[in-house]
Amino acid sequence: MSTHSAQPDMNEVIGRDDLLLVTLDTLRFDVAAELFEAGRLPNLARHLPGGWEKRHAPGSFTYASHQAMFAGFLPTPATPGPHPRLFASRFAGSETTAGRTFVYDTPDLVSALAAAGYRTVCLGGVGFFNKQGALGSVLPGLFQESHWESEFSVASPTSFEAQIARAEQVIAELPRDRRLFLFVNVSALHQPNWFHLPGASKDAGDSRETHAAALEYVDRHIGRLFAAAGSRRRCFAIVCSDHGTAYGDDGFTGHRLGHEAVWTIPYAQFFLEAHA
Repeated sequence: MSTHSAQPDMNEVIGRDDLLLVTLDTLRFDVAAELFEAGRLPNLARHLPGGWEKRHAPGSFTYASHQAMFAGFLPTPATPGPHPRLFASRFAGSETTAGRTFVYDTPDLVSALAAAGYRTVCLGGVGFFNKQGALGSVLPGLFQESHWESEFSVASPTSFEAQIARAEQVIAELPRDRRLFLFVNVSALHQPNWFHLPGASKDAGDSRETHAAALEYVDRHIGRLFAAAGSRRRCFAIVCSDHGTAYGDDGFTGHRLGHEAVWTIPYAQFFLEAHA
């Protein structure tokens, strides 16, 4: 069960509820909205009473976007602002820090939550979380505990199922009285994603259609993640993309570029109510 909240007081949420942040890496807004409208995302739709919110990405590729989000700069509503933020490091003159904003004195949200007594756990997906080199260790290094294995990667057709199994294990092993901040970077949408569409081939490559099939794959399994995240106490969940990606739009392919398909992304926030 979930309840929708537009702008909760994060000073009440922090310390009371668990937190879940899921980034659906490279998910485009238009594809996410089309699938929602067509009824092809039944599990996500249960938590999206008004559909996806259109927002602008804080970066055009994974590393930049996640650095911004972990600093408190979540995707920005795609309407004129200013828009008060949920989380913010104390910063003189900030126009997006308001009374309901959780303000902290550390340089990033992850360490702020750790200081507030949370167990911070990263379940990586794409290469920036693989810990196989210096660059791939920066983002997971923000967390007290981080996990990555090849089964979580972009090359695995069952990446999200493997990530969920690890999430269930992490949650089961955590003392019930310890608050949890769980971050999951979902790699399934990222190229290569052709293998999520029956009949597609590696030679034909990725497309908006295989991107959509990857989102349907995620939807088929995300209920398990929500069930685990809400199994201990109420959980405040954020599910969003970090940036989109282009599939030949105006001649562009990929991301780390300034195209509408990259900058416009889906966002949702809601509470997962604790269940027995």
